Amino acid sequence: MNSQQLFRRSRLQLAAWYALVMGGILSLSGLGMTHVLVQANWVALEREIESIAGTLHDSLEPMLPTSDDPTEVLQQIFPDLCIANQPCETNPSLIQRHTIGISDRTTYYIRLFDSQGNLLAFSPNQPESFPATLNPTAWQTLQPLAGSRYRQFTTILHSAAHPHTAGEPSHEHPSWGYLQVGRTLAAFDAELQRLRWILGGGFPLALGLIAVASWWLSGLAMQPIYQSYQRQQQFTANAAHELRSPLASLLATVEATLRLPSQQDVPAMLHTVERQGRRLSQLVADLLLLTSLEQDTSPKPPQPCCLNDLIADLTEEFSELATVSDIHLSNHRPDAEIYVSGYESQLYRLVSNLIANAIQYTPTGGAVVVNLQAQDRKALITIKDTGIGIPAAAHRQIFERFYRVDCDRSRKTGSTGLGLAIAKAIAQRHQGHLTLQSEMGRGSLFTVSLPRIHS
Repeated sequence: MNSQQLFRRSRLQLAAWYALVMGGILSLSGLGMTHVLVQANWVALEREIESIAGTLHDSLEPMLPTSDDPTEVLQQIFPDLCIANQPCETNPSLIQRHTIGISDRTTYYIRLFDSQGNLLAFSPNQPESFPATLNPTAWQTLQPLAGSRYRQFTTILHSAAHPHTAGEPSHEHPSWGYLQVGRTLAAFDAELQRLRWILGGGFPLALGLIAVASWWLSGLAMQPIYQSYQRQQQFTANAAHELRSPLASLLATVEATLRLPSQQDVPAMLHTVERQGRRLSQLVADLLLLTSLEQDTSPKPPQPCCLNDLIADLTEEFSELATVSDIHLSNHRPDAEIYVSGYESQLYRLVSNLIANAIQYTPTGGAVVVNLQAQDRKALITIKDTGIGIPAAAHRQIFERFYRVDCDRSRKTGSTGLGLAIAKAIAQRHQGHLTLQSEMGRGSLFTVSLPRIHS
């Protein structure tokens, strides 16, 4: 499996997990919200029915008849209700409807039973299929043969001759009969069906959007990993290329030495082997330094470092090389000492790499200036040269490992292409930045910005 297939498969798996988790969260949230809404509407509906039943109960108990045949009295109390086993012809007035306490006859109905459970009176709008026998269960959900469901509440009625006191158990008190108040669930069922349609239609659409978003998010998440993998591949290829040249030179020198008929040319051959061996050793040391900088494996804590002394020492150290190359090397330092927190050996390597590069790529008669200054809470080190400059297209790549603007010239000078990569890694290790400004034929300016501390 090649790298493209591997990353495509990883992205697909990551997108699938994203979609699965987000779909699960969305499903649980949608079902939970639907359950809460349905339950809230159901509780509100029951409270409304119970409130109407309580109002009717309190209004009717003082007027309930005590006779054995309450039909005539019920007709006077409930002129808009139908009496059981009698023709039902009602035309209630507004006043009578409010006397009963229910203004919407299309939504609610009432039924009255005696103490033996016989139906006495009922609303004309009650479903015809309702049984005429009493079911004393407090709450019932009824489903007629045709039409919508009904929710019904049953409460006990007591006559005026035997008033029911608060706190008295109902089974110890003689009852006059029972009152049932019911409400159609057509609106509730319609709302419930609408929620089901919303869930049924919206859920697949939401899952589709989640799938698309998951694929996009997985691509964003995999992009840094893919870039890191590409950099690792490029680093491996560059390292192999850099190691191959000195190794090939070593092997060729050894083979040529073994074929010599005399031992007179052996010392010259051994010098070549030593030079290539030192180049390999330097390359390996630079790679190990880069690894330690990236992994932050230094066991010692950072210490205050004086940049004034560091710049003075490096300028003195490179003065001989600059003189040999006929390059004027100078530095400018403030009188006040500038300190940073870090590792002196690494900072020494950072500035020395920049100075060495400046001298290396500055032609004869040029100049290199090292400047140190304090700016706000930063310490700025600039290395300016009058060298050949760096093309604008290479400014971003110049700090990459093994990158060279001029490969032939770099190899002739023994450069491994790791100097600027090490310098940038050291600057980042010290919470600083390394930037470049350069023009072809007019030189380059490298600026190191480090957090300053007070000594």
